[in-house]
Amino acid sequence: MALNVSSRLTRSIVRVLASRSVIPATRRLATTSCGTHLRCLQHIRVIRYDGTSLRSFSSSSQASIDVSYEQLKKLLLSESSVVIDVREPWELREYGNIPGSINVPLGQVNTALQLKPDEFKEKYGGDMPSQSQNIVFTCLAGVRSKTALETAASLGYTKVQHYPVHQSYR
Repeated sequence: MALNVSSRLTRSIVRVLASRSVIPATRRLATTSCGTHLRCLQHIRVIRYDGTSLRSFSSSSQASIDVSYEQLKKLLLSESSVVIDVREPWELREYGNIPGSINVPLGQVNTALQLKPDEFKEKYGGDMPSQSQNIVFTCLAGVRSKTALETAASLGYTKVQHYPVHQSYR
């Protein structure tokens, strides 16, 4: 099925590009107007078609999105990043939390990142990250943190990462 979607996507891109040589793609375009099947396009910057071959240029890689345990410890010590835990409050009580993280449940991330800084601080108890500040999302298994990362990127946040597995943090 993924191969079928991929080949349909490739054919569609080639048809669209046949009339143009360069199409700038934005994060918001890829995540909102194209649908959830095309989330892989959210990091593509420019696609070029010269009539015979299709080339894409990307400035993002999986390695730069994932934060390791050691990297997370350094980021927390330097206070250069905001760590947002997207689990529900009951999960924090049940499994614990990462000291210094701010709890913003996944269902509230979109709204929270659009609040005024003073409203964010009042509701979540921490400073609201700026759009250019590094944000690390975390959850219990890494699935919700990836979704939060995509939401933040669609809102214009440029330095978003995620810590995939909370349980290894001690």
